[in-house]
Amino acid sequence: MNKLKLIIKREFLSKVRNKTFLVMTILSPLMVVGLGALVGYLSQMNQDSIKIIGYVDDSKLLTKEDISKSKTIEYKNLSDVDIVIAKSQVEHGDYYGFLYVPKKDSIVDLASNIEFYSKDPPGLQVISEIEVMVENRLNHIRLEKQGIDAEVLDAAKINSNIKILSFSGEKSSKLIRGVKIAIGLSAGYLIMMFIIIYGAMVMRSVIEEKTSRIIEVIISSVKPFQLMMGKIIGTALAGLLQFSIWGVILLILSIVATTIFGADVTPMAAGSLPIQEVSILDTVAKTETQIIIEELLRMPLLPLFFAFITYFLGGYLLYSALYAAIGAAVDNETDTQQFMLPVIIPLILGVYIGFASVVNEPHGTLATVFSMIPFTSPIVMLMRIPFGVPWWQITISLLLLIGTFILMVWFAAKIYRIGILMYGKKPTYKDLYKWLKY
Repeated sequence: MNKLKLIIKREFLSKVRNKTFLVMTILSPLMVVGLGALVGYLSQMNQDSIKIIGYVDDSKLLTKEDISKSKTIEYKNLSDVDIVIAKSQVEHGDYYGFLYVPKKDSIVDLASNIEFYSKDPPGLQVISEIEVMVENRLNHIRLEKQGIDAEVLDAAKINSNIKILSFSGEKSSKLIRGVKIAIGLSAGYLIMMFIIIYGAMVMRSVIEEKTSRIIEVIISSVKPFQLMMGKIIGTALAGLLQFSIWGVILLILSIVATTIFGADVTPMAAGSLPIQEVSILDTVAKTETQIIIEELLRMPLLPLFFAFITYFLGGYLLYSALYAAIGAAVDNETDTQQFMLPVIIPLILGVYIGFASVVNEPHGTLATVFSMIPFTSPIVMLMRIPFGVPWWQITISLLLLIGTFILMVWFAAKIYRIGILMYGKKPTYKDLYKWLKY
């Protein structure tokens, strides 16, 4: 046990004292925040830029009211000139594109014959906005021809807001489902990234010691199993420390950003609304916010935290044993590629099941089954827990995960024991099977 502690301490300190570790621990959150700010700034610039579109409307379809609604597109009427001249003027001028509305006897024919020209492929948002404008105008014309007042029809529309309650009478909210989905997806994605990053770190550490022949000296005083477990646990502790520091830095940056750049947009948004409507919206918003807060407080936050830590460590230990075995089996990182696919596939499958199944049916058969399978349960079960999972399912899932971890450590230790002293030969799956029988 003392030797295992020494190996864990050595592995932990070697990672923490590394200059790259220290630099990336500080810079990574800053880079993430900076990249997010840059993307947001560029997106805002793209949204704020005005796109000039010339148009020729031979059918007199578009009205001034239609073309003046857009905040990102400025329409210039070129209907007074010939279409060929108008297209040439747009092509050689400072225009984003050219819209041509031909004259047709039938609205149906007109809807399928409107053309848009541009120098470069147009953005999807621009095309969608033009299509919505044209569709609304065509629908209004069609309703008027059938003797239906479009404005009266629009005014007669009622939006429903269905209340969500449990059979015990507790109120819920549609927004809280989005919060739960965000929590589950973030936890699952975080585990996957941790496994890939720090599992690969364990593998590289084994390869480096093996190629430098230091390993031959080390295993003369410790057992290969102790060495493997020491590397896995030491790297896990270094990774948890780094993730904790990242969390604190991101929390501080978010508080600073909210304090410095935050602004209350409610008065600005409500300024153009009647007093009665503002008070109604205010009440609805407060009620919705209160429901979300109450729902979050009703969530089992403490059990959720412990479940996250348990699956976090269980998934990491399970896959790190496989990464360590791969590192012991090869002489360089290039040879690891042939063994990486069986390790990566379950992780990708877990994330895919989470996005495809848990989001829509957190208690469906597919989500439930994959939350029990040890190689996918650390990701899928964490995505399900915010929606409420029976304790017996969590218990079975954890028992299977721990049992599979012990089994994988036993298999990995056998590969590690033989492969750590093998040099000069690129192993195959057949070789690994032989090593398991020794």
